[in-house]
Amino acid sequence: MSLRTESLRTRPSSRWIIALALAAVVVILPTLAAQTSKVPAHTRAASASDPATAAAPMKSLGNKNAPITMEVFSDYQCPSCGNFFEVTLRPMINEYVAQGKVYLIHHDFPLQMHTHSGDAARWANAAAKIGEFQEVDAALFDNQNAWSANGDIEKYVSAAMSPADFKRVQAILKPCAPPAPTSRVDGSAPQADHACPVDQYIVQDIVLGYQVPVKATPTFIVRYKGQSYPASSGIVTWPILKQFFDTLLSQ
Repeated sequence: MSLRTESLRTRPSSRWIIALALAAVVVILPTLAAQTSKVPAHTRAASASDPATAAAPMKSLGNKNAPITMEVFSDYQCPSCGNFFEVTLRPMINEYVAQGKVYLIHHDFPLQMHTHSGDAARWANAAAKIGEFQEVDAALFDNQNAWSANGDIEKYVSAAMSPADFKRVQAILKPCAPPAPTSRVDGSAPQADHACPVDQYIVQDIVLGYQVPVKATPTFIVRYKGQSYPASSGIVTWPILKQFFDTLLSQ
C-alpha cells in the first residue's frame, strides 16, 4: 500500500516482474482459512527463551544458507500485504521455505495511515522474541479484517499460542506505551519508546525500508548467489514468483 494513498496498487519495478506479471492475473482474494504449514524447528530461526532479553526478535523463516533470500517489508494492516501473504507467501513457506530453497526475512513497515499497524508490529516482534513469530505472523494476516476494525489484536495473538507463551508476550509488551512507531510520509525516523523492548527493532526496519526505498507495501527484494534484484512492490502470485525462482535455481 502506498505511503500516500489507501488505494491498492501493483507496481512491480524490475524488468523480470513486469515480464512475468503479463502472464498473471492479480485478484484480491478474501482471507483464506487454510493454515500455513509450520516450518520444521531446525529450519526456524532460534530466539532467546528469556522474554526480557535485549536480543533482537528473529523474524525469519527457513535456512539462512538457502540459495535464495527474500526480504519483505510489510504492514500488518495493509490489505495488499494481507493478500500477498495469503496468495504468495503462505504457499511459498509451505513449499520452498520448508524445502530449504528460500530464506524469508520479514521487515516491519507499519504505515502512519493505519491506526493499529504499529501495535500489530509490536505483538509480532514480542512473539518473535519467544520463537512464536510464524504463528503470530499468520494469525495477524488471517484475521486482518477483524482486528483492523476494532483494534483487538490481543484476541488473535492469544489464540495463536499457548496460554503460558501468551503471558510471556504480554510481559514483554507491558512497559510499552502508545503510540507504537510507524513510518512517516516525510521519511523521518519515528520515535521509539525506549522502555518498550521491541520498538527499537521496528524503527530499525522502518529506517532500513527508507533506504531501499520502500514506496508502497508490500515491497520485496530477492537475492541469489550474491546478486540483488531491484526491489518490487505489489502483488505477484506464487506460481509466477515460483517460476522466477526456478529460473534462478536452474542457473
